[in-house]
Amino acid sequence: MRKGIYILPNLLTTGNLLCGFWAIISVFQEQYYYAAVAILLASVFDAFDGKVAKLSGATSKFGMQYDSLADLVSFGIAPALLAFSWALRPYGKFGWLAAFTFVACGAIRLARYNVMASAGETKYFKGCPIPVAAAMIALTILLYLRLVETGWIKDVVILVMIYVLAFLMVSNIRYYSFKELGLAKRKPLSSFVFVVLSLIVIVMEPVVVLSAFILFYVCSGPVGMIWTWRKKKMLRKMEPIPDEDLVIRG
Repeated sequence: MRKGIYILPNLLTTGNLLCGFWAIISVFQEQYYYAAVAILLASVFDAFDGKVAKLSGATSKFGMQYDSLADLVSFGIAPALLAFSWALRPYGKFGWLAAFTFVACGAIRLARYNVMASAGETKYFKGCPIPVAAAMIALTILLYLRLVETGWIKDVVILVMIYVLAFLMVSNIRYYSFKELGLAKRKPLSSFVFVVLSLIVIVMEPVVVLSAFILFYVCSGPVGMIWTWRKKKMLRKMEPIPDEDLVIRG
């Protein structure tokens, strides 16, 4: 700390924290649309602060810890309060216990990520990333406000969703981290065209498209785990029987 801190990446982290605080204030004012948008903006700041730190060689232990604290506010406390105020309040103590479970699992997820990051794990996340879980809650609420009339069904959806996301965050299910895509390196022209077309589709219907993408990513972990398990099971069945077993069976 006597040597100072890096300004730009920590400034982006502060933007993340500011958006999380804005989301909490919006929840208190029952402005749920703005609260959900603030959480999504926080995820944008969170995506860029780490990238900027690595590209500029400005990574530090202070920045990592500061980022985790900001993430706990923006992606743990803020979405939990949003979910409770928007849908879980009718369930009383079961509602706020569900919201607290999400916060607690998010904190555990962040602590485990810091340990694994120091150990050099990069290609996969262990457990669903907390920004993805927060974005899932925010986008679901925006999708309801955009397409569906809110009713009692939203309460059940959010209640089930918050427990499922809490479990996925602390599970050992692997999620692809996208850290090895190498977007700063040279890529084929087709890759650039695909990215541009994807951005156009997102701009046309951002809530719907982003909700579909986040849902696909959340489900990719359990589906990938089941696929790997079935593949290993099939390989074990295809393994040749040792000669000793043939003699015993004969």
